[in-house]
Amino acid sequence: MYSVEDHGKNGYKCYDTTMNEESNVRLTTERELRKTLTTDDIKVCYQPQVDTITEKLVGFEALIRWEHPEKGLIYPGDFIPIAEETGLILELGRYVLDQACADVRRWRDGGMKHLRVSINFSGMQLDQDCFIDEIRDALQKHKLPGSSLEVEITENVIMNGMPSVVRKLRELTKMGIKIAIDDFGTGYSSLSYLQQFPISTLKIDKSFISSIDVNESATSIVDAIVAMAKGLKLNLIAEGVETDLQLKYLKQLGCESIQGYLFGKAEGAERTREILDRIENGDAIRDLAIA
Repeated sequence: MYSVEDHGKNGYKCYDTTMNEESNVRLTTERELRKTLTTDDIKVCYQPQVDTITEKLVGFEALIRWEHPEKGLIYPGDFIPIAEETGLILELGRYVLDQACADVRRWRDGGMKHLRVSINFSGMQLDQDCFIDEIRDALQKHKLPGSSLEVEITENVIMNGMPSVVRKLRELTKMGIKIAIDDFGTGYSSLSYLQQFPISTLKIDKSFISSIDVNESATSIVDAIVAMAKGLKLNLIAEGVETDLQLKYLKQLGCESIQGYLFGKAEGAERTREILDRIENGDAIRDLAIA
């Protein structure tokens, strides 16, 4: 039954042994993930966000990684869906928020006074009555202004809870927190919310960026997103920028910020601290990405 529901309802499927295998994998992942929340195996990593024109650092996106003692590095796509289904995403989310705020506090104390971190929140987190209070408490705990935080949500999250989401996002903006739409262009594609919600930033999905000058239709989508954002006076961040050709194209379009392997992958807190120290000493962030 669950296998059919995973592929859309109103269908049928005959039993085979792979269903047991898939179920056992999920149960094992859930059990290990619960245990991991009491250890240090969950890591918060940070990918640089860079000004397209000056190539100066403007902030980081906080990304979660699971360093499994036996399986090695596990990426979010392999455990976040299970965390959301089981409700573990709430505890994971609180951990990421607290850790990211703690790291930003240390970096700001080290001289990076205006550093900002972006954190992605799931629909389940946003649905919680305590969502605003948890963010406010984290900022107060680490003595950070709201401007140090950007909340990232997807289009689907917005469309699934309109009245409540509007209210909560407006409360966040009153605290000075910026709101970004992640993976823009891959969701509902309903543009009316861009005027209804207090959104400040659109993040162009990397699937479009990777096709620049390769797939004409994808390039046209990038052109349209940039033009629309300018018309609505929204900031833009292009994800997944990996080549100078992509950078040049985005620069010509007027896309303000970028992130991707061209300027650095997601790194742990200690390595990020080293990068910040070298930037303070005059090193270019692009050179550090190659090093």
